[in-house]
Amino acid sequence: MSPLLSLLLFHCLCGLQAQEENRVIFLPGTFQNVNVSQNETVQVVVSSIPVEVAFITLQFHTQHSNATLSYTQVPALGASVTAVDSGLLSALLPGQTSVALYLSAPDGDTVMGTGLILPYSSSDPVPGACNTEFSLDTDPNIYIHYNLYETTISFAPANLGYQRGTDPPVCDQSTDVNTRWRLQYDVYQYFLPESDLSERSLFSALQAVADTRGMMENGRRVLTLQSSDMSRAVFKSIPGQGVIYSVIVRDPMLNTSASYVPVHTYACSFVSSLDSCQTLGKIVTKIFFTVTGMAGLFICFFGHRFFKSELFCMGFSFTAFFFFVLITRTTDLDYNIRLTASAVIGVVGGVMLVMSWWRFGSVMACVIVIGLMLGFLVASIVLFTVRDLDMFRNSDVVFWVTFCCVMIVVPLFFVRWPKEGNITTCGIVGAYAVVLCVNAYVYTSLSYITLNILKRLLNSRFSTAFTQVPFQSIDYALLTVWLVLAVCGVILQLYRERSRPFFPPSPYLMWLQERERRKTNILDPSHHFPSLPSRLLARVQQLTRRMEPAGEHTPLLL
Repeated sequence: MSPLLSLLLFHCLCGLQAQEENRVIFLPGTFQNVNVSQNETVQVVVSSIPVEVAFITLQFHTQHSNATLSYTQVPALGASVTAVDSGLLSALLPGQTSVALYLSAPDGDTVMGTGLILPYSSSDPVPGACNTEFSLDTDPNIYIHYNLYETTISFAPANLGYQRGTDPPVCDQSTDVNTRWRLQYDVYQYFLPESDLSERSLFSALQAVADTRGMMENGRRVLTLQSSDMSRAVFKSIPGQGVIYSVIVRDPMLNTSASYVPVHTYACSFVSSLDSCQTLGKIVTKIFFTVTGMAGLFICFFGHRFFKSELFCMGFSFTAFFFFVLITRTTDLDYNIRLTASAVIGVVGGVMLVMSWWRFGSVMACVIVIGLMLGFLVASIVLFTVRDLDMFRNSDVVFWVTFCCVMIVVPLFFVRWPKEGNITTCGIVGAYAVVLCVNAYVYTSLSYITLNILKRLLNSRFSTAFTQVPFQSIDYALLTVWLVLAVCGVILQLYRERSRPFFPPSPYLMWLQERERRKTNILDPSHHFPSLPSRLLARVQQLTRRMEPAGEHTPLLL
């Protein structure tokens, strides 16, 4: 063999090998892990497609890096999609048994993800086939947007299925039962393990819910949309908590279904240097809630005995919460500044509540304020339990009237049983403060009992969001801790205070009574005791005057 022929054969083999390295073969229904290097385009080949399959969807998922799926080797507008969770739909021609699509990394970094091909028959609905909003002609993707308060998903309407080589049904010609208007859309939600930001956990979950059957078995159906409804849904954001959303379109007449491309979010950024998913717990937040948890633990077991400390803590909580909402609604200050300012104002509020009791001695007025704190927590628990009822989601008036009624009813019991009500508040509220302290370091859904109320106060559109949260093993553990601390604190204080007065007397009123008693009781030795200013003046005079000898010196008698 001549050297020229050998060199030519070597170049051909190298070209074939390079082509094989940039090519990945997918089998329908089988997950395939793919690595896409920077400036590389990987050809995705789907082979061995059965003849009964009318269309296929390719979905590709990464944890936080964008990937581009396209129908052509060079991505073009209207023929490609770039997202963390991306997908394409290919309608098949008669006799077609393979499809070639293309995958690339748009941001210049290596992308690692997992992909899946799902086949569908001609009787299955076609996700996104009646798209008029997004760039693809047929768009099976779900588009997700989030902020601190809410996560919104939107998608394109589907169409009825059709045979290979035939024209698809017209989308909006009529609205009878033989058109796409009979289709229904089930929105599903699947929570990842709490505090788990690993890629392995995400890919494992996606493999469990990527298709229709997996999501129906493992996910939670949140709502069902009709074709006449807007193709969007709003959920409460849970920063740091992984959630997978999916939409399954159903044809109730043919009893068939198809899945849109699932999307996931952590409601936080993996690339931000300030508020990334790994640094969600701000230092100022941890300091604030650590002090709150320690104070709550003290109040839980010793609040009634140290009444002034209890009043300060309750006044601090009430005032700090109110002013945090006020400052956030009226200013654009940084979060750290808002929380610090609220804490400072809370200290002033706590001192004012203590001084009002010290000066006026109205125990009942202070107990009513304490009862409002328990009422706030009870109302939050009630509405957290029934949070997704339509009458509370669709009407702010119904929500806030119900909240205020529950909040006001609770202090009424304190009028009849002030001591028992005060001790109960110490136990329940103090123990919940411990739960909030734990939440500053480890995520727990119990914090959303009050956080949902705060978010609804701060965001006028939060009422439309579905506020479903995961309830996993750590939540059951902390719920047990909360109940045990509350019960133990209440029982211990009731036992210890059983023979003591209901409430300690006001120091100022005691001083007034003592002063009046000394004025009227001349037999009391303290009546002849000089007052404090007189004693201080006499002491100063002793220090500044020279004491002269008084009286005569009697001579000694011999």
